[in-house]
Amino acid sequence: MTIVVRTPVIEDATAMAKVHVETWQETYQGTMPDDVLFAPDSLQRREHMWNSLLAGGTSGKLTIAVAEHDRQLVGIAMSGPSDDEDRQGESELFVLYTYESVHGQGAGAQLLEAVVAPGKSVSLWVADPNPRAQAFYCKMGFAPDGSRSTDDDDGVTEIRMIRPSR
Repeated sequence: MTIVVRTPVIEDATAMAKVHVETWQETYQGTMPDDVLFAPDSLQRREHMWNSLLAGGTSGKLTIAVAEHDRQLVGIAMSGPSDDEDRQGESELFVLYTYESVHGQGAGAQLLEAVVAPGKSVSLWVADPNPRAQAFYCKMGFAPDGSRSTDDDDGVTEIRMIRPSR
């Protein structure tokens, strides 16, 4: 399977929103409440988000990439300056989602490499439990740092993982 990773253009926003919503549904069904996962306005909200970001709403601070196979988007990723007070000046991976159909095909690793500078310290928050994602991040050099958080909106518990500078 050939995966191509590239920088998205504004015309990708609708497809990115679709990937975002559908991969969330694949990943979090049973972990996140269905009324959040299957909200009628999910696709519209994600499309608005990606349109805004791709139209210049990032002020150059975010790095965004998409993965495609046979000219269809199969994954999305985004990183930028960390939101965490104790990680200021470092990068954070905010988004990395691929369809289950491409898991194990290298799309996730390629997306991660595309949005995170090699050798730079980076953090991320991952749902707990989410053993597949946590194992992937461990394989990519991340380790849990003991920090936990629970989202007030959806009740999902997350752990923070860190990949130190190399």
